Amino acid sequence: MLRWASDDLLHLKREQIGESYGRYRLFVPEAERAMARSLERYGQLSPVVVCRRQDRYELIDGFKRLGAARSLAGMEYLSARLMEADERSAKAAIYGLNRAGGRTRELEEAWIIHALVREDGMSQVEVAELLGRHKSWVCRRLALIERLGSKARDDLRVGLLSPTAARQMVRLPQGNQAEVLDAVRREALSGAELAGVVDLWLGCADRNQQQYILAHPREALSQSKSLHHSVRDPRLSEAGNHVWKRVGLLLDVLGRMEVWLAHHGRAGLTPEDRLILAPRFEKLSRDAGSVAALSLDLVNELKMA
Repeated sequence: MLRWASDDLLHLKREQIGESYGRYRLFVPEAERAMARSLERYGQLSPVVVCRRQDRYELIDGFKRLGAARSLAGMEYLSARLMEADERSAKAAIYGLNRAGGRTRELEEAWIIHALVREDGMSQVEVAELLGRHKSWVCRRLALIERLGSKARDDLRVGLLSPTAARQMVRLPQGNQAEVLDAVRREALSGAELAGVVDLWLGCADRNQQQYILAHPREALSQSKSLHHSVRDPRLSEAGNHVWKRVGLLLDVLGRMEVWLAHHGRAGLTPEDRLILAPRFEKLSRDAGSVAALSLDLVNELKMA
C-alpha cells in the first residue's frame, strides 16, 4: 500500500527532481512529445510522485511529464506528491503505479525485478509477494535479463531488441546469441522467423549446419517447411486447410510489419507520409485488436472442448 508523507502537494522546480529510477523505464520519444503537447494545452492534470533521497527528490512516477516539462520554456515547476519509500518499496511503487494505469511493459518489469533480486537482495518469493504476482511470473522476467548475453541485453535496453525476440534469444547459449542477433539485423527477420531459426539452430548438432542457417535463415526455414509440412495437411478438413493457409499468410504479413515497426519504423517517414498513413494505422490497430480478441476467444473455446 502506498504511504504518502502528506496530503499536501509540493511545487518543485524541475531541477529539484532526480531521475535515478529512470533506468527502470523505457524512453519513448513519441509519447513524451505527445505529453508535451498535452501540458502546453491543458497544463499539468495530475501530480508526479516523488520520494526523498538525502537532499533531493527522486521521481517514482511521471517520467514523461518531467521530460516533457523540461522541453517547455514555460513550465519551471511541477506539482508532486511525496511518498514515503525505501529502495524496495520505491521500485514496487514504480511497478504498481504504472500497472494501475495500464502502462506497464514486460521489459520495465524485468528491470525492476532484476534490481530487487540482485541489488536489494530479495528472494524471488519475496519479490512475488511484494508485487502481488506468482513466483513463476517473477522467474520469467528475471530470466529475460539474466539469460541474455551482454550484446542482447544492451540491445534490449535501448529498444533494438523487443521483449518478444528476447524470449527467443534466451533459449540459446549466451555465447551464440550475438551471431543470431547479427542474422536478425541483417535479414530483418520477424518474430516468427526468429523463433523458427532458433528452433532449427537448436536442432543442429553440426556447426556447419548452424552456420548455414545463420547465413541463409529464410532459405533454411523454407527448406525445413518443405521437408516437414505438405501444402495440404491431411489431418484437416477442407475448411480447416483453408483457415490454416489464411492464418499462415496473415502471420507472415504481421511478422514483417512487426519488424518494420520495431526496427525500421518511423524515421524515414516525412510529415506528409505520417498524415496520410495515420488513418491506415488507426484502422490496423482497431482491426488487429479485434482479430486478437476473437482469436483468444477461439483458443479458450478450443481448450474447453
